[in-house]
Amino acid sequence: MIARLAAALLLVCAPAFAQTAPGKSYLTLGELRAKYANRASRYATIAGIDVHYKDEGHGPALLLVHGSSSTMRTWDAATRLLTARYRVIRYDVPGQGLSGDVSDQAAATVAPATIAEGLLARLKVTKVTVIGVSSGGTLGIQLAARRPDMVERLIISNAPSDPVDTSHMVLSPAWAKAQADAKASGFQNHMFWNEFLSYFAGDGRRIDAATRAGFVDFNRRSPNKNMIALTARVADHAKAVAADAAVRAPTLLIWGGSDKLLPASAGRTLRDYLTGTDAAVVYMPDVGHFPPIETPDRFVRIATAWIEAATPR
Repeated sequence: MIARLAAALLLVCAPAFAQTAPGKSYLTLGELRAKYANRASRYATIAGIDVHYKDEGHGPALLLVHGSSSTMRTWDAATRLLTARYRVIRYDVPGQGLSGDVSDQAAATVAPATIAEGLLARLKVTKVTVIGVSSGGTLGIQLAARRPDMVERLIISNAPSDPVDTSHMVLSPAWAKAQADAKASGFQNHMFWNEFLSYFAGDGRRIDAATRAGFVDFNRRSPNKNMIALTARVADHAKAVAADAAVRAPTLLIWGGSDKLLPASAGRTLRDYLTGTDAAVVYMPDVGHFPPIETPDRFVRIATAWIEAATPR
């Protein structure tokens, strides 16, 4: 149960128990928007879904995509560093953050890449570098395979190459207890998300209180059964490998080498699946599953150096 839950929280399947139990302090989408939306917040209807996005800065376009159990706030620090030289576009994957819920019809008919493609079309972006972490990296691969004319570069951070296997993971006592308590109560409390972030970081002290509080709030959003329906997943090995092989854009993997879920070997495997392009890998050995959250300054330095020096226009 614990291993299955760890994978569920991050990437590939529905949570093993409800995010919160009745009477356990849900936050409505309206309450979350009142607390977290700001002057940069914009909303667009794409494929019939209300999508929260931000479009900031000037220069070559970057599309930043977050992972599951997360929001575009993953990129707050990176965005502050990037907007002096780049146009930075990011959005909350529908069902998460401040984007709207996903209907049964949308869950059945809309592909994750459709949202990104539709947003870029709305913003009249024809060429873009896509940067994705965790399942956001999977989304980047899917978009690059689908729209090679649009995606001119791809940067992937700690995204799965295969259906996720958690059998190798050794849980810390604190993270194991937080999961057991959540299973017993049906409620993922502040301690749960604190231990989640600390466990999956290379050094949990790098993740500040505001980031931790955001994880708590957004993961007690009023339930929607299709919460992760538009999260890009690696559920079918053959389809995933085919998408990897279809990528033609120059690709960089920036990998947190202390990721307990997807270690360095997972980065090498993903690189080897990208047979249609020459993919490079840079490892940060002391960083965990969320490099843009844990070490945004280092992440941005590596990404921009590659964009500007290794693959200039």
